[in-house]
Amino acid sequence: MKWNFWYHTCHIRRVCHEECVMAPTIVVRWFGPKDDHVPLQWIRQVPGVEGVVSALFDIPVGEVWPKGRIEELKSLICSHGLSFEVVESVNVHEDIKLGLPSRDRYIENYILTLRNLASVGVKVVCYNFMPVFDWIRTDLAYTLDDGSSTMAYDRRLLEGKGVEDLVSAMFGQSKGFSLPGWEPERLAAVRSTIEQYRAMGEDELFDNLRYFLSAVVPECERLGIRMAIHPDDPPWGVFGLPRIVTTEENILRILALVDSPANSCALCTGSLAARSDNDVARIIRRVGERGRLAFVHLRNLKKQGEGIFYESAHPSFCGSLDMYELVAALHGIGFDGYLRPDHGRHIWGEEGRPGYGFYDRALGIAYILGLWEGIEKSASR
Repeated sequence: MKWNFWYHTCHIRRVCHEECVMAPTIVVRWFGPKDDHVPLQWIRQVPGVEGVVSALFDIPVGEVWPKGRIEELKSLICSHGLSFEVVESVNVHEDIKLGLPSRDRYIENYILTLRNLASVGVKVVCYNFMPVFDWIRTDLAYTLDDGSSTMAYDRRLLEGKGVEDLVSAMFGQSKGFSLPGWEPERLAAVRSTIEQYRAMGEDELFDNLRYFLSAVVPECERLGIRMAIHPDDPPWGVFGLPRIVTTEENILRILALVDSPANSCALCTGSLAARSDNDVARIIRRVGERGRLAFVHLRNLKKQGEGIFYESAHPSFCGSLDMYELVAALHGIGFDGYLRPDHGRHIWGEEGRPGYGFYDRALGIAYILGLWEGIEKSASR
């Protein structure tokens, strides 16, 4: 099968001379020219990559993203022959999650940001609804037997520790890079913020998510944007905080809060698979058959006990997940949304942001595309 690539403004289109097949659009997360050690030209050189997932990481949570800044980012990305159609993330202000009276102001700002993003062709906005912390690891440089380093989580290391200990450890291992979702202004009063959630249960957090989605989804339908909620990472309560994007049941409940294709899922295989009771391939099929799978983060992990894991290389034999089964599930539902290799180890002497080793992610892309091609050709014979 032969493919031609051409570029119209920024959007990359694939044209097949013989037949057209459903396939995901492969994208790579990029943190911008000032805060990512990977130049766009390197990303462009990875076979199969069509676009970049990015954001305006310096804009404080709750403020409107200026249209001019978004246009500058898109122009830079497009100048390297890459598309910019997915944003990760437009973070949700804590006042919205807490259901405070001030939430309406922050929701209005969120909608204004969505309008600005839609005006430059953004199609998917990834977000999460995790109280306080976007993601948690206990080790950002866990050394594997082969000498590579990766991120790891061990629930035992949090027992008896205070939240300040966690924050200090995370920033202490960041290698000077910013950590998405761990913006200093959000964590300046982390203990008092956690205290505000003490009396909140899961049902109340669901209600606050419903309120948010009821306001933004109709606007997304008008704009042609899909909101894609990311699973909680890890998918269980930490420091007594409620978590709701954790299981198949809860994900389907979220999709039913506002029944619209604009209320979709960003399915992260590693986040969900950290729970032994989650059948990730089944979740892919259940969400996909509803037409609500907009974005996929595909990665593997090695489980070492309940609540203990490290992020492995992508191939099945490196971790605990059957990656063939997951890619086959995506192929089976005809998934043609956006897919990125998720976190990567640091290998071959690379130094960079924890969890975002470029070489390992590039290897992951080659592996994923190989699985997809094998499944596609086997199905057509």
